Formats: sequence, structure tokens, C-alpha cells
Amino acid sequence: MVKSYLRFEPVTSFGVVSSSSSNVIYLPPDEVSSGRAVVGGLEEVLTWEIKTATLKSRWAHGSNNEATLPQVTCLKHEPNMDLIAAGYGDGSIRIWDCKSETVVVTFNGHKGAVTALEFDKSGTRLASGSKDSNIIVWDLVSEAGLFRLRSHRDQVTGLIFASPSTGNEEEEVDGDQSEKTLVNEEEESDRFLISTAKDGLIKLWDLETQFCIETHIAHKSECWALDKHDDKLVTSGSGTDVAVWNLQLNETDGSKITQLGQLTKQSQQRTITLRFHPNGNFLAVGSSDRSIELWRMRTEEEVKKLLARKKRRRKEKNPTEDEIELETTVADQFANHTVIRAPAKTRGFDWIPNAKRGRVELVVSLANNSLEAYSVDMSPAKNGAADYARTHSIELGGHRTDIRSVSISSDDRMVASASNGTLKVWNLRTRNCLRTFECGYALCTSFLPGNALVVAGTKGGQIELFDLASSTILETIDAHDGELWSLHVSADGTSMVTGGADKKVKFWEFRVSEDAATGQNKLRLKHKRTLELTDDVLCVKFSPDGKLVAASLLDNTIKVFFADTLKFYLNLYGHKLPVLSLDISHDSKLLISSSADKNIKIWGLDFGDCHRSIFAHEDSILCVAFERDSHNFFSASKDKMVKYWDGDKFENIQKLWGHHSEVWTLAVGHGSNFVVSGSHDKSIRVWEQTDEPLFLEEEREKELEQVYESTLTASLEEENRMDVSNGQDEEGDGAVESATKQTIETLKAGEKLMEAIEIGVKDLEADPSEPRNVILAALNVDAYKYVYDVIAKIKPAQCEDALLVLPFDKVVQLLRFVQKWVTQEYDIEMISRVLTTTLRIHHKQIVADKPLRTLLDEIRQNHRNALTNQKDTIGYNLAGLEQLKRYWQLNHNKQFLDDQQYKEEQERLAKKRVFTTV
Repeated sequence: MVKSYLRFEPVTSFGVVSSSSSNVIYLPPDEVSSGRAVVGGLEEVLTWEIKTATLKSRWAHGSNNEATLPQVTCLKHEPNMDLIAAGYGDGSIRIWDCKSETVVVTFNGHKGAVTALEFDKSGTRLASGSKDSNIIVWDLVSEAGLFRLRSHRDQVTGLIFASPSTGNEEEEVDGDQSEKTLVNEEEESDRFLISTAKDGLIKLWDLETQFCIETHIAHKSECWALDKHDDKLVTSGSGTDVAVWNLQLNETDGSKITQLGQLTKQSQQRTITLRFHPNGNFLAVGSSDRSIELWRMRTEEEVKKLLARKKRRRKEKNPTEDEIELETTVADQFANHTVIRAPAKTRGFDWIPNAKRGRVELVVSLANNSLEAYSVDMSPAKNGAADYARTHSIELGGHRTDIRSVSISSDDRMVASASNGTLKVWNLRTRNCLRTFECGYALCTSFLPGNALVVAGTKGGQIELFDLASSTILETIDAHDGELWSLHVSADGTSMVTGGADKKVKFWEFRVSEDAATGQNKLRLKHKRTLELTDDVLCVKFSPDGKLVAASLLDNTIKVFFADTLKFYLNLYGHKLPVLSLDISHDSKLLISSSADKNIKIWGLDFGDCHRSIFAHEDSILCVAFERDSHNFFSASKDKMVKYWDGDKFENIQKLWGHHSEVWTLAVGHGSNFVVSGSHDKSIRVWEQTDEPLFLEEEREKELEQVYESTLTASLEEENRMDVSNGQDEEGDGAVESATKQTIETLKAGEKLMEAIEIGVKDLEADPSEPRNVILAALNVDAYKYVYDVIAKIKPAQCEDALLVLPFDKVVQLLRFVQKWVTQEYDIEMISRVLTTTLRIHHKQIVADKPLRTLLDEIRQNHRNALTNQKDTIGYNLAGLEQLKRYWQLNHNKQFLDDQQYKEEQERLAKKRVFTTV
């Protein structure tokens, strides 16, 4: 009989405040918050209340049962519709609704991580740039990609929509003229796009012609940041230069982008983020070190005084020199305001518009998993830099460095995690941090009996004892001369063993003694025995029955001793590199060891024989642990994966995906069936055993399917790329492509469409006396309606890719269905999209097929009639809405006026009838 197992599923993750792969954006106050910071938390989008330092929401998509979900790499807020665009490491983009916290639209077109996002003024278009050097413009209304711009040679780092000035901004117009002006401004809002990339170039794109009309060398090396305010562009690269550009999109002769000059920042590191303040008076530049430099825009009066002072100084130096008219430079317009020094490297910042009077504020994302808010004095400093202060800090929700150890309390309610400098205790159910202690560089931790105390071993060789009730450190013991790599509490809870780099294994007893100062009983550690070995001790464990103690050494061996007499029992050798972790089964019969040689060895403790050696991971295996009351065990490795194994059959049961960096440690629950892991990505993840059965053959088949699907999509994408490149070579233009990408979803959508067409054609050609297809009979629909329902369920962004996989014979059959749809006017917008996409993809074959001419003529005539009817319906609705608007304005635009103002208003209206708008 085939053995079945129970599947482990991810249930929660915590410990991440802000991941270093993403930027930070600020959301203004609303009815439920006083201002939030939105950051990427690995694969999730996190929203933090800045003032209270509380996590408001976590926006997660999908489930990571099969593979690790991509990290959030870029965020952008659209204020008009309160949307947030999130770019991910796999090239996908998800549009989130801030109010409902749900995904509105999903786009997938990039092959690399998304690095730049930008909405236009209307909020209906989104431009995205990626590490694949491509720029894609997306339409949020039709939920599809419009086109792909290919010209940059490296990662896109900045995108800005721009529009030419209309020249009517200061004219006061009434009535319909005002509405026309607004319409014209909206039409011009997304005409131009400015982009920068690591290739050091700044490009100006005309989105109407989809052509790059200007290219300038922005910096000698990479260009990392871009921002715009009014007619000024600012770029910055990997050096100290900040280039300022003049943008004149109305210019017909000459360049629309011209360089005005350069500013010099103090930091020598590359620029991470560059932002103008919303009022345009300040410019902030954040570098990859700990600095954020602020420049203040001088007023016209200040610039005049500065130039006059320069003239006076020049005149004093050379009295005989003729007076020369000085020109205003960029350095004259921007004044150094202050430099903010953060406690860690910055990864992004955003301005907080609703600051106190006389202050400017910004929120900063740091590389050490924290967020901070700073307030800067706006007034220019008389001597030196302006004052700034840190107003808020969000750091208690995670570790500053990678997590090196986790341990679970005996009641499975709490988990302790340790890193360099901090030890935190968490509530597993609520994911809240209960206690935070300062400690040394902790390498190992454990709860003591009673779950009131936590013990930690540090890199300095100390044992630190913490009391959870009083949130204090009770005792610090210098246990070893070198690193204390491992500690373990015995099963009976009366003693503890430690192993360190001083080649010693020390045994400790727990004793309760009265404190002379307070008179209260306290638990203390007393050194009992010492076992000296020949090499550094990397891991040490008691057997559950308390009879044996095992220690792994730096010489690649594992030595087993009797715990009572410390007499040598077994020497286990076979690993090619040092053993980093080991564990002993509940019945004290098996010992598992993991090493830097990527192998797990299973040993028998009766004779010391090696039952099996398993090549388990692609990198060093850092931790192994047995499941309670079982020979199944877990392993964690630097390859970012946790694996579940059968220790009797030596089979891999399940791969637990989720971490984005090496997994340093894991711990298995005592009573409940769950496992907790800690990683270099500073996250703590919990997997829980479910009731779903798992069979090894099915699991291996799933893994093979994943490999096949990944290679299939890659090959199809390569074929499409070659076809597109060949077509471009014929036409001579390679700057614009379609915004498509083959994924598993598009392939499945194409297969469903082919299956539906086959079912529909068979139903139409079948004898009426024969029974119908089971699906059509159950749904009680005809073949035309069934195929239409299938294609209507395909997402607009995936429609083109789904039609791309159809063979030509299926395309001919699809056109027969389209002819029926346009005749009955099902959904003319969707049908038009399917028809145009199909004709564009298979244009040459359709033109060469003469029998299709009659069918296409019928489709063209019926399609035009349907479009005319749709146009008439839309026009009628617009006229009705316009009439309702006029009626509303006529009856609701009222003002409170005194008698004299009322008479003047009546006289003005008598001369010219104008309806004022409010």
C-alpha cells in the first residue's frame, strides 16, 4: 500500500518591517489613519501607521505552496483613484485598491524585476520600466498593454510623464470654453514620456508616434534617479553630480531637453532616490550610504541679492574691470539646506506633505529593516546646516540583522528569535512582538522549563539569561573563550550543555537560589562538568532519553559520549566538510547530521552505522530537526529552502518554499504539528500541518510539471522574440514591440479556448438526433454562447497571448463564431479586441486564404453596423448626462450675496448669460 503523508502549508510570516528591495511611499491621512507608509515586505505590501508604529494591513497575493513568490521591487501611488501599483521581481505588476485592499488589475509583460513605475495625470495609463531594459505603457481601462518601448541598453531607473504647456492656464473662461480647456489638458497629459537608465542616457518619447525623439547623455556612468517639477528635470547617477535640465516641450526648433548645470552632492555613493517636494521649494537626494541631502530653492529676491554680492566682490578684487552682467547658474538657484544622517543605509524616502508650518517632513526606508520619519526646519540656516530631528521610528516589529536562531516554548505559544544585538519574543497567534532584549551577537537560544526564562549563547562566548516577566537580563556568564556555537536543554529540564570554539563541551545545572538583595528565588546556572575535545565544537545535543550527548567538531566528525560518565561511545565520520547541525530522534535510535558539503547523513546510534547519505540541497545545510514522535525530519539550507524528509524511507516528502534568502535556523513545535524558520531576509515563517494527504508520486509529478512549464514558457517566449525581431528587421524599426509575455496562465487560457472551439464545432456539425455534449447540455447553452463565455472569461491582458497559441485551423473556426457574435451584438468591445488581434497575428495566412473573403466581408459589414449602433448609444447617453449636468448646475449653484452685490450680479447676467461653476 502506498504510504501517505500530511501536507505542510504556510500559515503566517512576520518580522519584516521594510525589505531593502523596495522603495517607500507615503499615503496622506484619511478617515481611518493619520498618515501611512507603504513599503514592500518581501512578497507582501505592508502599510504602517507612522505615528503609532502599528501594522495596519498586509496585502498578499496567491499562495506560495509550490514556489517562492516574487519580492516587491517598486511601488507607486495614484492619488486620484487611490490606487497603488506594485512591481515584482518576476516582472509582474499588480494594481491594488487602497480602500478594499484587493488586486484590481494584474499585468505581466517584463522578463526582469520591475524597477520604475509612473502614472499619468488622469491615472488611466501606467508606464513601467524593468531590469530587462524595456518600457511598457499599460492601459488601466482596457486592462492591457499598449506597447513596449525598446531603446535603452540597461536597467530602466526612472520614468516621468510630461505634457506641453497649453498657455491657457491663466485665462479665465466660463461655461463650455472652460470644459474644452480641461479636455485639451487631459488629452495632452500623457503625450510625452521621459526615461533614464543605467546606460547613462535620458530619453524623450512621443507616445502618439511611439518614437524616441531625443536622447541625451545624462551622466558619464549610470543614471540612477529622475524627477521633475514644472519645467525642471533633475537626474543623478553613481557619482557626485546632480544634473539639472530645462524641459520645453513646446519647442519646435532645437532640443526640448537642455542641460542647465550641475549640483555636487557630498556623498560619493550612488543615488538611490531623488525627489522634489510637492511645493517645489526643496530637492532631496538619498544616496546608498546613510545620507539624504536637501537643497532649498532660492527665491528671486535671494538670487538677485546673491548676484549683487558676487558683483560687489568681483568689483572689490578688480576695481578697473568693466562691469559684466552675471548669469544665473544652477548653483545660484539651489542652496545647500541640510544633510540627514540615518542610523543605517537608506533604501528610499518620500515626502510627507501635511507637515507642521515651518517644517518639511519625510519618511525614510532603511536597509536594516526599519522605517523612520524626519522633520526639517524650512527656514534657511544662518550658520551651517538647518536643524532636523527624528520624529517617529518603526523598528520593534523586526530584527536589524539576519535571524540566527529560533526556539519555541513548551506550550507552543511563543517563539524566541535572536540576531546580532537583539533577542525578541513573539506571540505565534497574533504575530506581535512581546519582548525585545538587547544582547550580544546571539548564535543559539532556548526557552528554559516553565517558559519564563530564555537563555542565549553569543559569539563572544557568554551565556545570557533573560526574564520575560520583568523584561530584564538576569545573568551573564562567561562560558567559553571563543564563540558559543550551540546549546541544548536536556529532556528532563534539569541541565543544559553548551559547545564552543574553545574545544570544550560544558555541562550546566539549573539551581534555584535566594537573591540576597531582593529575597526572591531566582534560577541560576551552575557549571558542573567540562569535556575537552580535539577541535572546535559546532553543535551539541542530548539524546531524549538523557543517556548520550553528541557533539560535531570542526574536523568533520561527530563524537558521541555517555552523558553520565562522559565515556567515549561512537565516532561518526564520513562528511567532507564540518557538520553544522545535528539532531537525535525521539526514541534515541537515529541521529541526523547536516554539513556544508550539502549532504544529510542518517546514523544509527546502536552501532554508529550510516543508514543513508542524501544529497539534500544545492548549498550548505545549516539546520536539521526531527519531527516530534516521528523519524521524519526537516532541513534548512542556504539555497532558501526548507525540506521535509522521511527518515525511514530516505525520501523527500515536500519542499517548503517561501524564504528569499538563506535559512539559518528552524524549530519544530512540541505539541502542535508546525515548524518555524528564520532567515537572512529577516522574516520568521510558520508552516503548519494540514489534513490534506500527500503522496510522493504526485509530488514528484508536480515538480516535473513545474520544470516542464518553465522551460515551455521560456521556449515560446524565445520563439516570439525571434519572430518579432525578424519582422522588425524587415520593416527597419526595432524600437516598439507589443506588450506581451507568455506565462502558464496564458497557455492554459489558450488551451481552454481551443477546447471550447472544438466542442462548439462538433456541436454545430452533430446530428440533431444525437445527444449533445455533456458540458453544453448541463449549461443549457448553444455552441456560440458557450465559446463566447469561455473567451469572455479570459483577462484582457492575457487575451492576445491566448490567441497567439491558436493554430490557423482553429482561427478559421473562431472567425465563424465571431461572425455570429457581431450579428447578435454580444459584446462589441470584446469582439473588436478579439477580431483585431486575430487579424494582426494571422494576417499573412488570412490574406492568402481566398475562401475566407466571403466570411470576412460579412464580418466587416455586421461589425460596422454594430459599431454604429454602439456609437449612437454612447452619444445618446452622453447627451443625457450633459442635460442632467446642466439641470444640476441651474438648480444648485447658489451664493449668499448682499443687496448691492446681488444687483451687480443681476446686471452682469442680463448682459451675458453665464452659469458660474463651483
